Amino acid sequence: MKAENVKVAIWGFGAMGSGMAKMLLNKTGVDIVGVCDRNPARVGKSMFEILGVERGNRPDVIINPDIDEVITEKSCDVCLCATDSFTEKAFPRLKVVLEKKINVISTAEEMAYPKAQNPELAAELDRIAKENGVSILGTGINPGLIMDLLVCVLTGCMTDVTHIEAKRVNSLSPFGHAVMEEQGVGITVDAFNKGVEDGTLAGHVGFEESIHMIGDAIGWKVDDIKTQMKPIVTTVDRKSPHGFAAAGNVAGVNMTGQGYVDGEVKINMIHPQQIEPEMEGTFTGDYITLKGSPEVNMNIKPEVEGGLGTIAMCVNMIPQIINADPGLQTMLDLPVPRAIMGDMRQFIK
Repeated sequence: MKAENVKVAIWGFGAMGSGMAKMLLNKTGVDIVGVCDRNPARVGKSMFEILGVERGNRPDVIINPDIDEVITEKSCDVCLCATDSFTEKAFPRLKVVLEKKINVISTAEEMAYPKAQNPELAAELDRIAKENGVSILGTGINPGLIMDLLVCVLTGCMTDVTHIEAKRVNSLSPFGHAVMEEQGVGITVDAFNKGVEDGTLAGHVGFEESIHMIGDAIGWKVDDIKTQMKPIVTTVDRKSPHGFAAAGNVAGVNMTGQGYVDGEVKINMIHPQQIEPEMEGTFTGDYITLKGSPEVNMNIKPEVEGGLGTIAMCVNMIPQIINADPGLQTMLDLPVPRAIMGDMRQFIK
């Protein structure tokens, strides 16, 4: 067991980063030693004040906009980077942390399997991590678990797989402003269609990563991926903590994707996500349907909540990334995620 507490820094203190901090403060054998965030409403304030949590006898942590003041070489065991969705945008930040010889867990969706769309950057991150003797992982609820790792695990009981469908019907309500913008929550249908055309609307980020992760895991060579985005239009006003959609406007996006193997659709992804779905009779859930022998059908109802699920995945993977060999890791490379209910130090090799 590690003698000292596990030391964690957090970069990005929005809905996800602050949620990770709250979770960590309830765990044993771990300390938050620094928080970096540029939001003027948070800078210079105590992390405990922002979280609304009693500090007790713990040292104070003041939120600082300068990462070089928050972390120095080997000043902590891991940095949780809760910024960005895209590998290219996250890359400069991830590089900074790795070069300080600190392990990284990133919430950027593309980082769940970066070689799917950014093989050069993935190779570069792998090189930088190895050079500095640390490791880096991208994870979250999806991509990271529900529509990819869980699919791969369930194929383990099959003698033959002929077709895979992963469907996640989820609520966007727990997520912050960045996700609302990416999904087009609150905009008009015309603005949505224009955003799809010019690429300014991201929709769900991660289908390419999930499809490639599944294909590589079971030995299917994915030769093409197609994705589609359609608006989910609300007939009633809907309000979530960070989003609002007036009747007639967009409450979310229905994302679909297909992975082709030898010219045939072998992997189907279906992912409608919106704020306050129950207001119009949509109930959330996660569904995996595996055709082959034996067939596997999994239903989780309601959905695994996306916000809390992402927070938990990042925190629960801390021991695995500290224990990992240096380099870029994916959820396929590391021991399966599990909740940490004991002292976090007992999980560190």
